[in-house]
Amino acid sequence: MKISRSRCLILSFVLVCGLFPEVPADVEEASDGLSTDREPRWLTDIPATKEFIAAAEVAVIGFFQDLEIPIVSVFRSLVQQFQDVSFGISNHSEVLAHYNVTSSSICLFRLVDNEQLHLDAEEIENLDAAKLSRFIHTNNLHWVTEYSPMIAAGLFNTMVQTHLLLMINKASPEFEETMRRYQTTAKLFQGQILFVLVDTSKRENGKVVAYFKLKESQLPALAIYDSVDDKWDTLPITEVTVEKVQGFCEGFLSGALLRDHRAEEDPGKEEL
Repeated sequence: MKISRSRCLILSFVLVCGLFPEVPADVEEASDGLSTDREPRWLTDIPATKEFIAAAEVAVIGFFQDLEIPIVSVFRSLVQQFQDVSFGISNHSEVLAHYNVTSSSICLFRLVDNEQLHLDAEEIENLDAAKLSRFIHTNNLHWVTEYSPMIAAGLFNTMVQTHLLLMINKASPEFEETMRRYQTTAKLFQGQILFVLVDTSKRENGKVVAYFKLKESQLPALAIYDSVDDKWDTLPITEVTVEKVQGFCEGFLSGALLRDHRAEEDPGKEEL
């Protein structure tokens, strides 16, 4: 069987491999055993809703005309599962009309790429906790998103084509300061580059490091790639600073660092 060996497609496989693992038992149940400390924010008018969305890296809002439908309790139960996501709920007609909701809908708003994802009334009619949890997990992209197989689908389901990966051991003493600088730089490239963290202490992440032809001795390192044009480059980096990361990103976006790695492929591997 002859197929294309585009490295971009290979990378998508590498990243998304294991995309749908078993959902943890605590997600399967909608509410049993969950703490009720957190609740969705009630959004009673348009200004409050806009402010709520603008203040969160990721916001999930349930727009419900009828608060008695089953999905409402499922939605509220998941608040405990996502401590880094802001949950809101509204049944006010003016708010629903402003967001073009004519029945009921669950919407996810991402600040990092100004994306809005919607589950409409037909999609949520038979939605359970596991499926809704998977939807949020998959699309939960922040200024810096830690890589996992489930998150990988969200990375490839965005209009932002350029992704930057920081490959570093989270247990390293410099990690906290490194992340602060990395996140600061991420805000400079909103809508241009998605910033990702790859924890190299996890054995399963070794395939991501290997894809970019990096050795353990070269870590920590940055890897940047265009998910459409199959261009990428790497930078081993002993100290992550805003200036270094910004320069690396700007060089890639300007084309100064672009390399077409398809030309490096072994012609003998074009057929499987």
